[in-house]
Amino acid sequence: MPGLKEELEALKAKFAATNDPSIVAAYEEGIRQLREAGLERNTPRVGDAAPDFALPDAGGKPVRLSERLREGPVVLKFYRGGWCPYCNLELRAYQQALPELKALGAQLIAVSPEKPDNSLTTQEKNSLAFTVLTDAGGKVAGEYKLAFELSEELKAIYKSRGRDLADWNGGDWTLPAPGTFVIGTDGRIALAHADADYRTRLEPSQAIEAVRRLR
Repeated sequence: MPGLKEELEALKAKFAATNDPSIVAAYEEGIRQLREAGLERNTPRVGDAAPDFALPDAGGKPVRLSERLREGPVVLKFYRGGWCPYCNLELRAYQQALPELKALGAQLIAVSPEKPDNSLTTQEKNSLAFTVLTDAGGKVAGEYKLAFELSEELKAIYKSRGRDLADWNGGDWTLPAPGTFVIGTDGRIALAHADADYRTRLEPSQAIEAVRRLR
C-alpha cells in the first residue's frame, strides 16, 4: 500500500497531466510567492511555546488547546479544507495512524477555516474519529504564522472550478499553509512542519515518532 507521500505525488502528477499548463503555472507561482515571503521561516519552531487557543468543533463545542494538553501530547494539524484533495488524503492517513497515537497517550486535533457544517462534512466524508475545529478567518492559523490570502488570479481560478472559498469558509479567502505541530504537555513544540507547497505534508510516522520521544 502506498504511503502518504506516494499518494500525494500521484495526485500532483495527475493534476499536472490533466490541467491547462497556465493553470498549473498559476498554482506553482502561488507556492513560489509564499516561499519567497518567508512563510516557512516564520512559523513556530521546536522549543517554542505553542500559541494557545479555543475554537469550536463541528458541533459548536469550544475546545481549548491548553486543556487538551493536560490529558497528554497533542498533534495539531492545520489543513486547507475538505474541498482540497491533498488535505483529504492527509486526513485519512492520520486517521489510520490514530490508534497508534492514542496508544502513546496523544490526541489529534485538525484545524481549518471552513464553516462548522463543512467541517462536519469533512469529518464524516473521511470517517474521522479525531477532533476537527473551525478557525473562522484564519485567526489561529495567523498566530502560527500559516495564514495567507490567495492571489486574485488564484481566486478567479478557484471560482471557475466551482470553489468559492469565501462562501465555503463563511467570510474570506484566507487559508492556512498546511502545518503540523507535535506539542508536549508543557506546551512546548516538539516537532514543527510547515511547507509553502500545499502538496507536501508530514508523514504520520514522523508525528508518531515525535510523540514517542516525549514519553
